[in-house]
Amino acid sequence: LGKAFGIYQGHHGDAGAKVADVILPAAAYTEQSGIYVNTEGRAQLTQRAYFPFGDAREDWAILRALSAVLGKPLPYDDIFALRQAMMAENEVFGSIGVANQAPAPSVSAYGGAGSVDNAPFMVAVENYYLTNPIARASETMQECSSVYSPTHLLAAE
Repeated sequence: LGKAFGIYQGHHGDAGAKVADVILPAAAYTEQSGIYVNTEGRAQLTQRAYFPFGDAREDWAILRALSAVLGKPLPYDDIFALRQAMMAENEVFGSIGVANQAPAPSVSAYGGAGSVDNAPFMVAVENYYLTNPIARASETMQECSSVYSPTHLLAAE
């Protein structure tokens, strides 16, 4: 990162936390409620399974508190108000469990027609078993990586 000022917001303290100037302790995904949109465009609602440990907070609460400290408070004070704002911004967040059909992109959306080269398609994720800090911290996922992954990448920790 050179001389860049680094901020890490996370829960497992992976490589990003080691070089950060400020660490904002976030709850793990199991410790916070959320709305996720899957690859079908289906919004899915999750509920926290356990309360965060120590000073950890839900991601939205960290950003809301930071916005207030910076003198530009975000317009929500609780998860309900945040979800209302999300639904106002994009209706998909108000249709939990419904797969909304997105319009097919046009060629013009990507800058017009282009040429296609002969390079082979590549795998987007070379080591599926180590794609996030929780997986990288898991002995089981480390073993899966060493047995099943085509390349043996080192974890970021």
